[in-house]
Amino acid sequence: MGCSGTYYFFSSKTLSMFAIVDCNNFYASCERLFQPQLEHQPIVVLSNNDGCVIARSNEAKALGIKMGAPAFEIQTLLEQHQVAVFSSNYALYGDLSHRVMQVLGRFTPAIEIYSIDEAFLDVAHFAFTDLSNYGSAIRAAVLQQVGIPTTIGMATSKTLAKAANRYAKKACKTTGVFVIDSEAKRQEVLEALPVEDVWGIGRKYQIWLDAHNIKTAWQLSNANLAWIQKKMGVVGLRLVKELQGIACYDLEEQPAAKQGIMTSRSFGHLISEKKLLQEAIATHATRCAEKLRKQDSCCALIQVFIHTNAYRKQDAQYHGVLSIPIPTATDSTSELIQLAMSALDHIYKPGFLYKKAGVYVSEIVPRSQVQLSLFSSKDRGKEKQLHDAMDKINTLMGRDKVRYAAAGISRKWKLRQEKKSPCYTTNVNELLRIKN
Repeated sequence: MGCSGTYYFFSSKTLSMFAIVDCNNFYASCERLFQPQLEHQPIVVLSNNDGCVIARSNEAKALGIKMGAPAFEIQTLLEQHQVAVFSSNYALYGDLSHRVMQVLGRFTPAIEIYSIDEAFLDVAHFAFTDLSNYGSAIRAAVLQQVGIPTTIGMATSKTLAKAANRYAKKACKTTGVFVIDSEAKRQEVLEALPVEDVWGIGRKYQIWLDAHNIKTAWQLSNANLAWIQKKMGVVGLRLVKELQGIACYDLEEQPAAKQGIMTSRSFGHLISEKKLLQEAIATHATRCAEKLRKQDSCCALIQVFIHTNAYRKQDAQYHGVLSIPIPTATDSTSELIQLAMSALDHIYKPGFLYKKAGVYVSEIVPRSQVQLSLFSSKDRGKEKQLHDAMDKINTLMGRDKVRYAAAGISRKWKLRQEKKSPCYTTNVNELLRIKN
């Protein structure tokens, strides 16, 4: 059928048209952006503590390197094929993602940032535009202004657009755009898409559908709707309708506030000192408070956990966790740190080698709906001014330029990131240097 587009949708009744822009191998592309000598060289990015593979370039995929593969298990393969290995650099990836989204926002005011490397665009108002050319213009702008390659799929529903995007990566590598604007193209895409790769189909549903000889997205789109609803509920019914090109999900331009916020990290090395655990927990509580304030929310429950490394069978094992209700929901860093320290005092046991610690806050409500206590002497107005000032300074000057002493200075517990690239775009001390 080809990758060219037309000026009309495949249904005259259709009023919607979505595009999904997906950054190709995003983490690997970010690393390659500042090291062009890595073009065509296999690249992998490792998870926290340089543990497992979380991103691969196409060249690395061709070598058979799997997502989630432990780095130590494929060390020989990495060395044999001169694979460039990087520690995850989330500051760099986050900043480049923001730049990509800014470029996309210039093409349409309606955008849903779906993940760090994906965004849905509402392009329904371009009904009489050659959408393939429009997609090519978007790709060219992102590549020229940010340097990140993308692939774009377009269709009358979000699920179908995801399918078109997946198809474009395989069938339209040169153009990088595929528009489902006819019934023939919808069939072409869905017949090539295994049912397990449909957006929203998990392992459980895959097994069930396979048992009923539904192996492709096309077969699923033609399944009896009453039967699907009986077996998969309203979610399954909407999924099938979306595959048929009927939009059941609108663009979510404002992401819903999180109902639970988790901040946790594995340590760069095993630790037993309570002081180091206190610093880690205080830092995690700080992050939770910052995220609460960012979404204008407060939490009424905080949970702290610490645990050892279950894979080290030679070590004594322990997993401690404690939840503390908060009488008046809060977004205060100082209050969350104080509560987290109290929880740690109760669960900490000496004599163990700890691998990970974390803080989880929940029972989240909008700040405007917090029920204050008549018996509290806390000056919440003054505390809000303090945290607003801290957030502003840290936004302008860099994370943790101003922080509570409980979070520590040396941070001996921090992640092991032995292969981390510079923060080229967010740290003035790590700017790219060009030699004469």
